[in-house]
Amino acid sequence: MRDTFGREITYLRVSVTDRCNLRCKYCLPAVGADKKSHDDILRSEEIVEICRAAVELGIVKIRVTGGEPLVRKGIVELCANLAALDIDELCLTTNGILLEQFAEPLKLAGVDRVNVSLDTLDADKYRKLTRGGDLSAVLRGIDAAKRAGLTPVKINAVLIKGVNDTEIDRFYELDNVEPRFIELMPIGESKEHWRERYFTLDSNKHKVISPISRKFCGACNRLRLTADGKLKPCLHSRDEYNVRGLRVEELKAAILNAAAAKPQMHLLETGATNSQRGMNRIGG
Repeated sequence: MRDTFGREITYLRVSVTDRCNLRCKYCLPAVGADKKSHDDILRSEEIVEICRAAVELGIVKIRVTGGEPLVRKGIVELCANLAALDIDELCLTTNGILLEQFAEPLKLAGVDRVNVSLDTLDADKYRKLTRGGDLSAVLRGIDAAKRAGLTPVKINAVLIKGVNDTEIDRFYELDNVEPRFIELMPIGESKEHWRERYFTLDSNKHKVISPISRKFCGACNRLRLTADGKLKPCLHSRDEYNVRGLRVEELKAAILNAAAAKPQMHLLETGATNSQRGMNRIGG
C-alpha cells in the first residue's frame, strides 16, 4: 500500500478512546474536553475488523493510543485480538497512571512494548502540568513495564521553554528507558502560544522528534484511526475517511483512499494546522 508520493504505508495508530484521566495544560482545557457518547465510539469488534483489513493491505505495525487507552474497558482483550493479527509489532502509548496494574496483563496479551508520556520528573510540577496527576504512580508503572518485558520503554517528553527545559539530563537518570524529546506542536491548547515556548536542543546529543523544525513527512508511513471510526491520512489534515459500518471490500477501498490522500507534507512551520480535532481525539 503506497500513497501518491511513493511512500509505503505500513503503520496504523489506533485511538481506542477520546477520554483521559489527566488534563495536561497543553492538551486539554481545565474543564476537560467534550466526550463522545458511548455509541459514537467504535466497538472492540469494529476496531479489530478495521485493523484486519488494514493488515491485509500491508499494515505491519499497530500502536494503540487514546486519549488514554488504559481507561477503556476491555483494553487487554482488545490488545490480545489485535496481537493475533498478522503484524510484526503491537505497541501502546500511555500516560502511565494505570500502567502498574496493566503492564503484565498487556504483555501476556501480546503487546510488545510501551511508550510513556512523561514531561517532568518533578512531582509538584507534574501535578500542576497534568492538573492533578501523581508522578509516583507513573514511575511505578514504568518499573512494572520493565519487569513485564514491555521493552524498550520509551519516555516521550514534550519540551516547553520555562516549564521543563532544565530537566533534560534528569530523564537520562531513569534506569533502562529511552528518553525522547518532542517539539510542542500548534494543536489543542498550545495553538496560541507555541512559538514563545520554543528553544534549541542539540539533536546530535538527544533523540529529538521534531515535526516542525526538521519535518520528516517524506518518510511518513502511517495512518491514524480515530476512536469514532475515521481514518486520517495526516495528523494535521482535516481530511477524514469514514471506515465504520462498511463491508470488507468497501472498508479496504476507504483505507486505500485515505492512503492515497496523504499530503506531501504538513504546514506546521507556519503555525497552520488544518486538523479539526485535538490530540485526545486523534491519538498521540
